[in-house]
Amino acid sequence: MLKQFLPDEHVKSILDISPEELKSRGVKGIITDLDNTLVEWDRPLATPQLIKWFDEIKKHNILVTIVSNNNEERVKAFSDPLNIPFIFRARKPMGPAFYKAISQMGIKKEEAVVIGDQLLTDVLGGNRSGFHTILVVPVAQTDGFWTKFNRFVERRILNWFRKKGMLQWED
Repeated sequence: MLKQFLPDEHVKSILDISPEELKSRGVKGIITDLDNTLVEWDRPLATPQLIKWFDEIKKHNILVTIVSNNNEERVKAFSDPLNIPFIFRARKPMGPAFYKAISQMGIKKEEAVVIGDQLLTDVLGGNRSGFHTILVVPVAQTDGFWTKFNRFVERRILNWFRKKGMLQWED
């Protein structure tokens, strides 16, 4: 059961994910979380570095859909200036939003990756639905109430993985 919380990959930042590497593995689409994955949860717009990363992803013909548990106003305000499709109130870790994203992108599950900063929503949801998952270090050190609770649970899960020798990365 706990293996459902183990991501396939771990990177420090979404900016460390190479479009060339994704393309070489047959990835045609990215399903990404928004808050603390792309930008801090309280930052309204993309940073210049993130805009450049999105441009590189698009140059490699990789599609992106933002899938967030946040409300429409927040996700739309971030996504619209970038012309990136989004799904709000996704109810992750439930699977329907992930399947909706690949349907909208017109790709197969095997051609997508799920990227996020939380084990309990992004990684669990992606793994349960059969996607390749990439965990990123949260962009911000602060979180909202429910995310703080999730982080507490995540630390316990990660410690269990660490004790079992299942982590392939350093904190």
